[in-house]
Amino acid sequence: MLELVISVAILAILVALAVPSFKIMLANAQIRTAAQGLHDGLQLARVEAIRRNERVVFTKAAASAWTVSSESSGATLQTRPSTEGSAQASITVTPSGATQVTMNSFGRVVANTDASSSIAQMDIDIPTSVIAAPDSKDLRVTIASGGSIRLCDPNSPVGVGMSCQ
Repeated sequence: MLELVISVAILAILVALAVPSFKIMLANAQIRTAAQGLHDGLQLARVEAIRRNERVVFTKAAASAWTVSSESSGATLQTRPSTEGSAQASITVTPSGATQVTMNSFGRVVANTDASSSIAQMDIDIPTSVIAAPDSKDLRVTIASGGSIRLCDPNSPVGVGMSCQ
């Protein structure tokens, strides 16, 4: 009986040591999921614009949710809710207030029909109430005017790995 109590105590200590690391890992997985989801939605908009030979609109909704639709018909091609693995991720859009990107039949970014600003960049983070800022592995999605979409790490040194420079 004494051996069982000691074994359970050792197991409890090991679990207590692992929980903070597990919490950080789960929070960073939400950042990665949100960033990858936004990246995939933008890539889908670009590919569909080329494939359909028409303008396609990527619209960012609340949190990491998005919709890709045909500009001419207004038909929704695909959507993604923010609850798909990234409910706590926070997204900062540049320029502030922008919600759309329109791609033409060449896969290039063109002016939005409603004359609103096109999204140029989205920074994905997790609130500091979930994990401390130094533990957060922030990511960025950039959209160039030529249509290239890039997922990068804004905190990575220039020229190293997924650096944004």
